[in-house]
Amino acid sequence: MSAKLSVNLNAVAMLRNRRDLPWPSVTALGRIALENGAHGLTVHPRPDQRHIRFSDLPAIRALIDDEFPNAEFNIEGYPTDAFLDLAEANEPEQVTLVPDDPTQATSDHGWDFEGKGNYLRSVVQRLKKRGVRVSLFCDPDASRAALEAAKATGADRVEFYTGPYGGTYDDPARAAEELAKLEAAGKIADELGLGVNAGHDLTVENLPALARAIPNLLEVSIGHGLTADALEYGMAATVQRFIKACG
Repeated sequence: MSAKLSVNLNAVAMLRNRRDLPWPSVTALGRIALENGAHGLTVHPRPDQRHIRFSDLPAIRALIDDEFPNAEFNIEGYPTDAFLDLAEANEPEQVTLVPDDPTQATSDHGWDFEGKGNYLRSVVQRLKKRGVRVSLFCDPDASRAALEAAKATGADRVEFYTGPYGGTYDDPARAAEELAKLEAAGKIADELGLGVNAGHDLTVENLPALARAIPNLLEVSIGHGLTADALEYGMAATVQRFIKACG
């Protein structure tokens, strides 16, 4: 079974925000992605709204509800009360919780599940009471103890941070080492009954090996690499290429 593709629209929004103009349109490109087989759309609304704006969320929700009712909306973010209120107001199918400082350029590490377990448990339960699937951002070399702690929060899934793997694009030996870590952690997650997502610096070139290493991979969330390819191939063709690469 192939991993499903959720297209992260943050890079599209960042390009739009360079000018006080409505293009490129986040919803128009989201529509093209869904028309061409993407399973869902992902956004990471940060407090400074430097890419996705809070006002984008209702428009994306309406796009999915009105035109693609089988698609999913995935909202990522650090679980402040403001973020949780925003997420709940826009009724995503999935929320991915990340341990980001608001000033970070991008997500670059997973949760300390053993240290933050009690805090995460209350957040996870709040979201699950609303019928939301919850995924927790996770280091690619997570230990069994860490993944057991993630499971104990009540989360449905973990999303493996694949940045270190993506950074090995010019070093096959290191790529094999990073894949081995992901494969081992993926097996443990599967044994514990945790679903597995993945995201960060994934490309058409490195996705097939990841899918082989983690056969239980459910979903990949891809923004930067996919948007970069869309500048060359167009959004429609790019989404089709990424879906093929997912296996």
